[in-house]
Amino acid sequence: MSDQPVGAPADPANNPSNDLATDAARDPLVQRLRRLDACAVSDALDKLGVPGVVTGLQQRSGPGRVAGRAVTMQVGPGNPRPGPPVHLGCSAIAAAGPDHVIVVEQRSGVEAGCWGGLLTLGAKVRGVEGVVADGPLRDVDEAMAYEFAVWSRSLTSRTARGRVVELGTQVPITMGAGPAAGGQVTVQPGDYVLADRSAVIFIAPADIERVLAAAETIVAKEAAMAEAILAGTPIGEVMGGSYEHMLKKDGE
Repeated sequence: MSDQPVGAPADPANNPSNDLATDAARDPLVQRLRRLDACAVSDALDKLGVPGVVTGLQQRSGPGRVAGRAVTMQVGPGNPRPGPPVHLGCSAIAAAGPDHVIVVEQRSGVEAGCWGGLLTLGAKVRGVEGVVADGPLRDVDEAMAYEFAVWSRSLTSRTARGRVVELGTQVPITMGAGPAAGGQVTVQPGDYVLADRSAVIFIAPADIERVLAAAETIVAKEAAMAEAILAGTPIGEVMGGSYEHMLKKDGE
């Protein structure tokens, strides 16, 4: 379970991300986002012409979707940061809490875990909503036993020790693959995150209110369409022009 201790924690007094745990816990936008599924939010992003969808990250554990604000971590080959050694992932857990999702970039191509079992337990104890890792996950059975939500690109037994280090916490990171696999998204600390079995979605704070409004409208219209189907309306009528118009980009 143990991985290489690396890096030094940020000075709490000089780390504005420490305010994110308090902000997220009282953020009603997180609660609204949690009520939506990734497909509805993806449709809203398409409608608004806003990027943010990452596909191919599989939910490995946990009961269902999660939503929250991003606490970011970058992992890859390199040298540990100066200062007293701190285990990979501990700074991210310390910066996170309820209504947070820890988001990890380990896209180096090195097969080495960027998240593991003890980190999962530590995040669960802190009340973190879940972890999204674009890279290999270790100790998936422990994550399943803890019923803690984790997404990852792949699974591995290989430790980070001697292979990768923590390059930064609460820094901009890149998630996703090439255009043929859905494209890449830059994630900033504090971005909104929604993850379920269909996709993982990242939304900048500047866009969150209009994305939520568009997604909520789509969900309401689809609920009305489902009621019509159940009432006997032919599905061809229900799925006709009104549905296609609903998903047109603004301005079309």
